[in-house]
Amino acid sequence: KNTNKEIRKLDLHGYTLNQANFAIKKFIEESLQARIRKIIVITGKGLRSKVNNDPYRSKKMNILKHSIPEYLKNNMELNNKISNISKASFKDGGEGAFYIFLKKY
Repeated sequence: KNTNKEIRKLDLHGYTLNQANFAIKKFIEESLQARIRKIIVITGKGLRSKVNNDPYRSKKMNILKHSIPEYLKNNMELNNKISNISKASFKDGGEGAFYIFLKKY
């Protein structure tokens, strides 16, 4: 019986949407292979970011927090590997992060 309590963390700060989607897919697959059951994904809040003041950075940066869970829900291959997605506790990033609980295989 595997009692792996390890939690893996993926920080997506500064990633574009495509980079983030690619990274999360790879991270979920690697975590499943390592029999990890819980991962923390940090997207950043998007509120504090100074993106709006910087013409050279995309205003889309702050959409990761919404788009990543959407991507996971809409990607059936990944969705089938996930048992639950929930907002992270304050100590793990609160509004700027969430947990993904992976199914046992």
